[in-house]
Amino acid sequence: MKIKTLTTSSLLLALGLLLHTITPPLLGGVKPDFLLASMFLAIALSPKASHTLAIGLAAGILAAMTTGFPGGQIPSILDKLVSAYFVYGLFTLYKTSNNLIFSLITFLGTLISGLVFLLSAFVLVGLPVSVGSLVLVVVLPTAFANAIVNLLLHKSLHVMVKI
Repeated sequence: MKIKTLTTSSLLLALGLLLHTITPPLLGGVKPDFLLASMFLAIALSPKASHTLAIGLAAGILAAMTTGFPGGQIPSILDKLVSAYFVYGLFTLYKTSNNLIFSLITFLGTLISGLVFLLSAFVLVGLPVSVGSLVLVVVLPTAFANAIVNLLLHKSLHVMVKI
């Protein structure tokens, strides 16, 4: 990974971590995960399998360190790795810098991440409420918010580094 790409990816993950940290809980202490939005931008910046692994793992560890969900450390790492490779696959399939496609990929990646997190948390530690209610109250609003945030950030990043 080039120094410029590494630095930009690190700054994007730091921005996502900050947003993840300051976002208030919505339902039962569960918070939207804006670290995903920055992770997807970092993957778009350098769509290579090895970079995706490093970015997904770093984002997973950062999310695991800051999760407020009891026992959410392993689900945080799992959901970031799965969604990172899902988004990487979509980026390699649709090689475009179209903002709408990028927002749609972000929306789908966030849905996959939320589902993987909830299902793995359900299996590993259990959930305080039903998976369906958490999908409706947390995952879908987060997916829409991430799509909008990434639409704005993608335009800025595109100007900055010409992705």
